[in-house]
Amino acid sequence: MAITKKHLSRRSFLSAAGVSLALPWFDAMLPALATPAQAAAATNAPRRFVAINHGLGIHTPFLVPKETGRDYTLTPYLEPLKDLRSDFTVFSGLSHPEQNGANGHTSELTILTSAKHPGLPGFKNSISFDQYLIEKLTPDTRFPYLTLNASGNGDSISWSGSGVNIPADGSPSKLFQRLFVNGTPSEVKQQMREVQRGRSILDTVNGRAKTLSSKLGGRDREKFDQYLTSVRELEGRLQASEGWVNKPKPQVAIKAPTDIPDRTEIIGRARLMNEMIVLALQTDSTRFITLKTAGGGEVPKIAGVDTGWHDLSHHGQDEQKIEELSLIEKAEFQEHANLLKSLKTAKDANGSVLDTTTVFITSNLGSASSHSWRDLPVLVAGGGYKHAGHVAAGGKGNDNARLCNLFVAMARKMGVDTNQFGTNDGTGVKGFEV
Repeated sequence: MAITKKHLSRRSFLSAAGVSLALPWFDAMLPALATPAQAAAATNAPRRFVAINHGLGIHTPFLVPKETGRDYTLTPYLEPLKDLRSDFTVFSGLSHPEQNGANGHTSELTILTSAKHPGLPGFKNSISFDQYLIEKLTPDTRFPYLTLNASGNGDSISWSGSGVNIPADGSPSKLFQRLFVNGTPSEVKQQMREVQRGRSILDTVNGRAKTLSSKLGGRDREKFDQYLTSVRELEGRLQASEGWVNKPKPQVAIKAPTDIPDRTEIIGRARLMNEMIVLALQTDSTRFITLKTAGGGEVPKIAGVDTGWHDLSHHGQDEQKIEELSLIEKAEFQEHANLLKSLKTAKDANGSVLDTTTVFITSNLGSASSHSWRDLPVLVAGGGYKHAGHVAAGGKGNDNARLCNLFVAMARKMGVDTNQFGTNDGTGVKGFEV
């Protein structure tokens, strides 16, 4: 029997008069001779991951319920999320081991990697969990990932396979342009030339690398291998970019955001970033996003707050400072609630975007006041999990369970067949069913 079925790309667009619309799923998008595995891969819901880290900590007594299980009393920080109780789990008793590092804040370097002793002599970071998922799941999206920083352009909480920090986007307006604004024909051609030029440069570098490597000693060769790994990662990103340059970007019916230059407007800046996160996920522009939240010495523009944020984080159990700090953190959790509600309301071909998005909210500090990296605050929302209210995954302090055990559980839920990431010890996360 002759096979006449033609394969239509999932990334096909209907274009006319300068308007481009992404097509819905058609049977024609499945190859004529697709295997059952290919058919499942083509029709299954995408798996998405968002990680948000609070570098100045979260006052855990106002977040973590005293009771375990689903029938807990709402804490001050969970109050804004009361309508989402079935959509998230709060974890206690988790941390990465041996996070004592160069200073009290260097544990932020490793919140998604679990590499030990951050910032000390000889320290080398490892791949972050988001990048690990991307390597395993190879998402077919315009942007393999987005790394964001609510304080502005700078560092992120994401690290490459060679332990190199991935720069962050800090401008919502520029991010909007990257995601949704199509360039003119000449701009598209210029972008293509830049991509191709980048690839040709890498071809030259790779050719010379073999010659140079043979002339280096052991330690230098190791450093050079790390560099070459970074080059190969960049080459992969350039190759992916080339395939997307000529494809139109999705259309969204909102105006481009206006950046807020005032660093003290932390809530407004967070809200803009959250709006970009929702749009990026809903349009399937990317499936992996990390966000480093704001946090510094500034006095946030929040009613009742008159003290620098960093100073408040070192409250020393002073009740007045804790009250001011809670005003900041309550406002932050209100924005978390808004983000989760927006993801739950947003729909794609598979239903609610929240159901296919694992949102991981945490801090690298269990107590910012003492720079403790134990007993970290952890909240996991969405993702299709059997959410269990409050899960005490480990004991307190030195009896904490490994946070990477949770990472492995999340990876397996997302379809990655693995039993190992970072410093997990294979014991799983008791009380949490994926």
